[in-house]
Formats: sequence, C-alpha cells, structure tokens
Amino acid sequence: MQLAEQGKIRLDEDIRAYLPGIEIVNPFDEPVTVAHLLTHTSGFEVRDPKSGDLHQDFERYVSIGEYAKANMPPVVRMPGTAYMYDNFAYLLLGLIVQNASGQPFETYMEEQVFRPLGMEASSFEPKESLLGELATGYGPAGDPMEPYALTPTIMPHGGMLSTARDVGRFMIAFLAGGTGENGRILSEASVAAMSEYRSAMHPLLPDTAYGFEAPAQTPLAGSSAAVLTKLGDLPGNSSMLLLIPDEKVGVFLTYNKNGALRDLFYGQFMAAFFPQYVAPAELAAYRPADSGSLERLVGLYADLRLAGIVYSVEADAEGGLAIRDAYLGLRKLRPADENLFADELTQRFVAFKIDEAGGAVYMNESALNPLGYARKGDAPAGFTDVGGDDPYAPYILALQSLGHYPNEEGAAFEPGRPVTRAELAELLIKVSGLRGSENAEQYAFTDIADHPLAPYIQAARELGLVVGDGSGRFHPDRAATRQEAAVMVWNVTRKQVPDALFAFVQLAGETDEWAVPAVKMMVALGLHGPEVTYGEDGAADFRSKDPITRRESAALSYKLLLQPVNQIVAELMAKLQNETEKP
Repeated sequence: MQLAEQGKIRLDEDIRAYLPGIEIVNPFDEPVTVAHLLTHTSGFEVRDPKSGDLHQDFERYVSIGEYAKANMPPVVRMPGTAYMYDNFAYLLLGLIVQNASGQPFETYMEEQVFRPLGMEASSFEPKESLLGELATGYGPAGDPMEPYALTPTIMPHGGMLSTARDVGRFMIAFLAGGTGENGRILSEASVAAMSEYRSAMHPLLPDTAYGFEAPAQTPLAGSSAAVLTKLGDLPGNSSMLLLIPDEKVGVFLTYNKNGALRDLFYGQFMAAFFPQYVAPAELAAYRPADSGSLERLVGLYADLRLAGIVYSVEADAEGGLAIRDAYLGLRKLRPADENLFADELTQRFVAFKIDEAGGAVYMNESALNPLGYARKGDAPAGFTDVGGDDPYAPYILALQSLGHYPNEEGAAFEPGRPVTRAELAELLIKVSGLRGSENAEQYAFTDIADHPLAPYIQAARELGLVVGDGSGRFHPDRAATRQEAAVMVWNVTRKQVPDALFAFVQLAGETDEWAVPAVKMMVALGLHGPEVTYGEDGAADFRSKDPITRRESAALSYKLLLQPVNQIVAELMAKLQNETEKP
C-alpha cells in the first residue's frame, strides 16, 4: 500500500509487470492483479507451505525469488471469482515489494514499517537475538517443540518474529489512520481502503479486505464487516489480530500451541464488549420461489484449499437443503435469504454463488474451513461401460464429478479391472486432497524409482499408509487385495481408534490374521460398497483376499470422503463404555 501511494505499484496491474523471470501459467483472459493477491482471489492452485519448508538447518538460505520460481502454481480458476486463503499470493506480494522498491523485503520492512512504528523487537530475519527470545511451541500432545527454520529463509507469508507489544504499536498506528510512534506509515485513504471488504457471496459473509480476512461467524449472525481480523498458524503457534476501526479497538491474541482458542475467545470477547456486531441477523421470512432454485444448488462440492473436504448437497422434502460431509455428518439447511441458508446444527450461514448461466459454482461453508470456498463438481460425462442401474455408478460418477477420474465423453472405466497397489496408493492420496511426494531422492522402496506413480507411493509411505514387504520393496504393479486396501486405511486410523472398538464385528470367509483388525474396522465404519455381504448370523464377508476392483475402490474412496466416521466412532465408543460399565 505504501508503494501504491508512491506510484511504484498499481493494485489493478497484472502481477507479471512486477515479477520478471517468473513464468505464470494462466489460461484465462483475466490477468492476476496485485489486488487479487491481496484479497486471496488469485485463482492459483493451492500452494501451502510444505512439511519440508520447516527444518532444523539454520545455515540453509533460500531466497524468496528462488522459492517462487521453484513452486509457482498455475492459475486454475478465473482470477477474482473465488476466495481461497492463499499463502503463496502473500509470498509473491513480498517479492513484488522487493522488486518494486529495489530493497530486500526484510530491509524494506525494517526501514519503512518497523522503525517508523518503534517496533524494535520485530523482524523477518531469523536474527539470533530474536530467536533466543522465542517462546517454546508445543505440539498436539503437549510436548515441547524444537526451534525450526523456514523455507524460504525470509518468509513474507508468515515468518515475522515479533512481540505482543510491537504488534500493539502497529494496531495503534492503524487505528490512528496510519500514524505511528515515529511518523506516518500510511495515508488515511490507504487505511480506509484496507478496512473495506472486497468480496462476499452475501452481505452477511464478507471474505477479505486488503491484508485482512473476516472474523469467525457467530451463531446466526454471520461475520461483521465492521471487524477486521488476521489469523496465522505455524506449528507450535496460533495468532489472531483483531481490529474494530469504528471503536478504535485492537486485540492481539497469540499462544504457543495450535488450536481453536482464538475462535472461542472472539465469540466471548465480542459478546461481552461489542454485542451489536455479533447479534443474530434480522432477516425477513424467506422461502425459495420454486424447487428449481434449490435444484441448481444440488451436487458435490470440494473445498478449494483442502480438497479432502467434500460436501454432498441435496434438496429435502421440506423446501430446504440437506448437506452432508465426513466430519459433521448430515444436517439441514434452512432457507434464510436468496442463496443463503442457516445450518440447523452449527447455527452458521451457508451461501452459494450463482454463475451467469444460473447454476451454482461455489459454496461458502465455514464450519469446517472458513478460509475458502468449495467448488461445485462438474456434471459427470459418465463411462461407456457403467450403466445408470449399476450399483456402483453413484460412487464412480461422483469421483468423476470431483475430478478424480477423467471427465470426457466416450471413455471406458473398466469397472471390474483389479487395481494395482500403486494405483490404490495414488487414489487414496488424491482423495485425501494431497499431492505426490517431492522426496524423489529418498524413495523408501527399491522397486519404485522409475515408476510413474512413485511420488504417490512415497507420499503414502510418508503418511504411514503403506510399509512395504519388509525387504525394501513395494511391488507397485501387483494387484492389491481388499484386505491390503483395508490395512492402508487402518494404518492411519488406528492411531486414534482402538481395535477393541470393533471387536463385536463378526467376519465370514477368509482373512489373514494380520488384516483382521483392519477388515473389522472397515465393516464397522461402512467403508465399502455393496460387494460386502452378511450371513444370517450377521457375519460380514469382506472378500478379503479378492483383488479390489476399480468400482470397489471407487466405493471405498467415496465413503472415505463422505462417511461420517467420527460420528460412528463416537457412537461405538459410547456403546463400548456402556458395556464395560454394566455390573
């Protein structure tokens, strides 16, 4: 914003003007602008920091430009049309500041922001004096974490070292119209521009301003456009910057363990001191004009940032919608306004974006992920060898709609073909919303180096889905058995769920001993298709030793995306506890 005031940057300019040497693949007529980066509407494919970007090698140096070139995402959506919290966009903004100013980003920040504001304990450089003052971070289990370095070394999108006192100086300057302790850092016009939300599916659901995002929704109130927030997370730290410009109020909350404390704090703080901004919305009684207005919203939606979060939206018999996902299960959406619904379970609003043709293209469902929209799947083209009456068609077509299978007319699916171990690993990684591993030089198995699906096999190994044959090999082209598929899922589930929970499951047919707990879990959680049959005694025949076919793997993948596993586990836990407490 400072550089825009000086005429060195135009917010509506194509970012390529400020990023020489960076190739940007954009198949759309609309260029990505600086404003798109600022509002997280670039249309980039998601590029969040990778696990390897956090490391213990404090001598390693990777520049912002080097990292940007190596990881530049393509544009996959029309720029400006959808909100997805975009870390990479803010990395590029740091590079643009560097290129437009002629100064390293960290130097610019020191001279033009920190020094004028009197922020003497803040830096983007990992200085020893500041690293020595870092609070200890704690992992999910409460264990202290070792300090770590970041890649790139200077990280504009979240690598700032600071103190609560220094952040307070920034808040005071912003609330004072841009004037800091040692002078002005922004014009009042720029501060006003940063305080204005730039996109929304509905007035109750603003998305982002320049540099800020909307606060968490509160019950049946939506998000107040009078409040600005900036959230941030790294392992061992979560933070929230909260500004209410009209009230001249700023709050900074930071804590040394990841978690949702800030959301709980926000709701209680606002209810106690500024209830007018979180009061339930006053909406006139609304009913959709006709069933067609609901039918256009029906379909599958995948989160733009976390593709493993998938929603199924259906019309119900009561003039509303029903939404279902693997985390919160099934719940009703009550019409509240044009393309706006109230979730009866979460008491949050859900909105839909309609395109020029009158169809839904995006959904804003913030209960699971407030940091981006979910995109509606494309109409599936179908396959020549999958009939409409095929019991597996709903699963196959759903995955085609979501992009897990090619969506082209006239293609064959080969539903009965056995799936190889490599293909199964690839499918499980993809439906989890993950990409293949980039550790090509450290493949865990000796027989995958030249395999086209090696990155997915390696990713499956890194996540603990697969372990190999004990001799360093994976056998990627061998047909996977159904019990092997069960064990892949069980390998990641067993850490949270005890085997005793599934002891009640009776199995028919043959299952190897090493796979029995996994197969019992799959039966109990319903992670299978209609191929599993039950005898008169209730015993399930999982057909454990049969190869898993493409149609069966489609059913498994669909269930992993939409089966409410957490709810089923909670019910089984309650049942097990009741059984153990009986006299």
